[in-house]
Parts: sequence; C-alpha cells; structure tokens
Amino acid sequence: MSKGEKFCFLCFSLVFLLLLVGISYLSAQQKPLTLAESSQFKATSRYADVINFIHSLQQQSNRLRVEKLCFSAEGRYVPLLIIGDPPPSSPLDLKGDDRAVIYIEANIHAGEVEAKEASLMLARDIVLAKSPPYLDKLVILMAPIFNADGNEKISPENRRNQHGPEEGVGVRYNGQYLDLNRDAMKLETPEVRGLVQNVLCRWDPVLFFDGHTHNGSYHREPVTYVWGLNPNGDSSIIAYLRDEMMSAISHILKKKYKILSIPHGDFMDVKNPDKGWQTLGPQPRYITNYIGLRNRLAILNENYPYTDFKTRVYGCYHFLKSILDYCSAHKNEIKKLIAQADRKTILRGLNPSPKDTFAVKYDLKPMAKKLTILGYEMKVTKKSGNWPQVKIIDKKRTYHPPYYCNYIAKRTVQFPYAYLIPFSFPEVKEKLLQHGIVVERLTRSVTLEVQSFKIKEIKSQDRIYQGHRLNTVKGEYRLENKEFPAGTLFIGTAQPLANVVAYLLEPESDDGFFVWNFFDRYLVPEWGRGYRDYPVYKLLHPTFLAKKVIRE
Repeated sequence: MSKGEKFCFLCFSLVFLLLLVGISYLSAQQKPLTLAESSQFKATSRYADVINFIHSLQQQSNRLRVEKLCFSAEGRYVPLLIIGDPPPSSPLDLKGDDRAVIYIEANIHAGEVEAKEASLMLARDIVLAKSPPYLDKLVILMAPIFNADGNEKISPENRRNQHGPEEGVGVRYNGQYLDLNRDAMKLETPEVRGLVQNVLCRWDPVLFFDGHTHNGSYHREPVTYVWGLNPNGDSSIIAYLRDEMMSAISHILKKKYKILSIPHGDFMDVKNPDKGWQTLGPQPRYITNYIGLRNRLAILNENYPYTDFKTRVYGCYHFLKSILDYCSAHKNEIKKLIAQADRKTILRGLNPSPKDTFAVKYDLKPMAKKLTILGYEMKVTKKSGNWPQVKIIDKKRTYHPPYYCNYIAKRTVQFPYAYLIPFSFPEVKEKLLQHGIVVERLTRSVTLEVQSFKIKEIKSQDRIYQGHRLNTVKGEYRLENKEFPAGTLFIGTAQPLANVVAYLLEPESDDGFFVWNFFDRYLVPEWGRGYRDYPVYKLLHPTFLAKKVIRE
C-alpha cells in the first residue's frame, strides 16, 4: 500500500470512527419512547420496560432521582421518581425551599394503564426539556407502576370491555389478591404501607393524583375526575377542590389542550339520565378520600374506557399537565390552605367543644349547579342481576343532571380530646404508628371520667371482602369513671392526623379498626352471650397526664 493509499485509509477510518461516535451520541440523546408509543398504542409497558425507561432518563438528565417506594408482595422493587431542578436528596433539602411537592400515582389497578404511560411520557418531557416546565415551583414525585405485581399478569382477556390496548393489560389486584385502593385504612399491603411511609409521611406532598380507568356510563368526554369526598376531612379543602380548583383545571384542559372533561360519576338511572349523576363513596379505604382526611388535596382521575387507547393516554397526559399548570400558578395559595387546615385541626384537639363532632352517617346531596354531559341516546334492556344492559345509539344527546357529590353529616358523635386503649392490641398500635400518628403511653395509672361505648349488637357480612367480614355495630354511649393502668395507649387529637385517628378508633366509624375486625378477638367473651364494651375510651376534655411518646 502506497503512502497516499495509507493516508486515505487513515482519513477514511478517522471519518468512520467520528461518524460512529456521532451516531452513538445522537442515539443516546434521542428521547426514549414508552412501549405504548413505540407499539403505536397496541401494547402497554411491562415492569422491565418501565425500569429501562427510567434508567434511560437517568442517563440523559440530572433532574431525576429514584427512591424505593416499597418492595411489592412478590418482591419487585417499586420505584419512586423524584423530579426537580435540582431534585432534593431528601425532604430535609426542602427546609427553607419554597417549592411544593406533588405526587402522581399510576397503575394502582394494573388493568387501568393510561396513567402509567402518561406519567412516563410526562416525566420524560419534563426532565429532558431544555427549559423544564414547573420545576421552578414544584418537586414532582411519581410512582408510574404502583401495582407492579398486577402489571405482570398482562393478558388480552383482562378488561375486555375497554378499547385496547390489543395486546392486553394487567389485573386489578396485587400479589396478595388485594385491591390496593381499598387498603388505605387497614394497611395490609406492602404497596400502600410504602405509600404512607415513604411518600406521605416522608415527603408530605400537598397534592395526590391517582390515575384510573372507569367501566361505567357512556359519554363523549375522555377525562373524568373527582376529589377527596369524606366530610370528616377539612371543609375548606373540600370546598376549594369542588368549587374552585377542579373547575379551573377542567377549563385549562379544554382551552389549552383541547380535551373535554367532566366530574366523575355514573347516571343514577340510565332510563332517565337527567335524574342525576352520582360519584363514588366517601369511605377513606379509597386512597383519595384518605388523603383528604390527612388535610391534603387529592384528585382521582378516571379515564373513559370506550374510546381508543391512544386517546385515553393523551387525555390523561394533558390532564396531568393541566394539574401541574394550576399547581405551579397557585402554589402559595395551596400551601397556605393546607397549613391553615393543619393548624385548625391541632387547635380543635387542644380543647374540643361540644360543637366539634365526627360524622358517622351521611346524606348525599347534589351541587347547586347542574352538569352538562355530552352523551348519546341509549337503549336499556333488563337482564338478570343488578345491572341492565346498555347500548348506545349512534345519536348524540346532551344531558343536564344534578351532580350528587356532597356528603353531608347526617348523624355525628362528639369529637374527643384523646382516645385511650387500656388493653393489649399490638397490631392496633402498629397500624397507628404506620399511619404516622403520634401515639403515647401513660407512665402512671390514673382514674378518669371517660365516654365508653356499650355494644348491643354486632353484625358481620356474610360475604368476605378484601379478606375480611366487615362489622357493623349498634350500641350506646355512657360516661363512667375508669382506672387506666400505666402502659395504656393515649392517642391525642391535637395533631394534624386527628381525623384519621377518629376514623380508625370511633366504634361507629364505617371504615375503622372495628369494621376491619381488629378488635374481634376481644369483643365476645369465651363464655356468655353478651359483648364486652368497646375497648377504646374517649377522654372528652383536656387533662394533664404523665405519658411519653412511643418511638417504635
């Protein structure tokens, strides 16, 4: 080979090498696609796809950290994304930092996968942006695959009523065959315990988003939503979400992103749709209602199942952007609202008055303003069972039903200064601490006037629900003097989580420890036909007591 040939060969080799480096660099800088995007929305991401997608983002941006939310029931690492500019290494970094923390949760029901794909797309588009939106005001936490075990059971046979993805979706339950969105009070799943411990107690987000897909009524709006509904939560937070925030977000979604939305619900009577549109129940076993009890904002998103998968994903994606648009613009207002709610809750517990009550029965009332729902003519056919068969006729129709979403206290009981548990219930103490509730122990015995609950009747459901036979109770309250030994658990209500405390410990609560069988072994004596008194006593008035905080 001549010198000229050698020189040409070296030049060619150098150019080829530079070309390879350039191609590799460009390839590394390309935005990763979700499996939904790369499959033209024929498939949804499996666990490995989600993890690889997150890793690819980390390789291209320093605006993303990953923490452990939990290990699933089947042992999978469930990631929690921390997105910020910069991302805080811990909540301690936010001391003196004015940013607000927002939490986005997807795939709690792993057959309802739109929010999983949308949250991954949103994370990518934020962290890889040249000038990232929102991060000057917000730190965004994401759990894109909350129900990792259910996600791995993907099959085209799951949720066959919805339109796509054609390669199938996962299942509703986790690795324990439990519904994670029924576990907020009893905390029996590692996923929800991880949520409470590693998100709510650790990062204390001001807003919680929970992404779902509905099975219900026919309409043309691809996005529906509702807020924390339980009336035992702070009334100002409920009113803010209902009357101000959610209507503003719906407006942003329509005007800025050209997507229609309505409050979530179903027709109360499909034969007469204008009769009413009714939302979900108020029980805090549903996580958004539980978040409301914690004095934080919560949004439940239900995507419309009867439109195509791509439309559902992009509807959810732009709904998330609309929420972040609003929260970024109203960050200080939101932070002030929840700080005031916490302060009110603590002050009430310091000296409760007879006017301070806890609702044990509710009435459901409509909002003053009727909804506008873009629907269809429907053909309704009776069939065996509870639900009629409904088919839409290819004729559009607009309905104007009242929206039944306001749960109003129908019967209440007095809110106490503290609850006392003089008996050994290690699992009850453990659950209280898992919720982040402050629990103390009396260090000296004392005789106190307390309110007790005498049980007259207990009924348990015949059908097993989430591994339990749920209890209901009838009884009467009475005042008595009772001695409480050293070691008695003292759960005061002068703390931000006082509404959660009351919900767990009130005997007539519809979602507390009594309902979920935590006291069953104690309530019925081995001999005899009666019942023991409910083992939790209410101290109604402020009392100075010798006690210490349990740190377990």
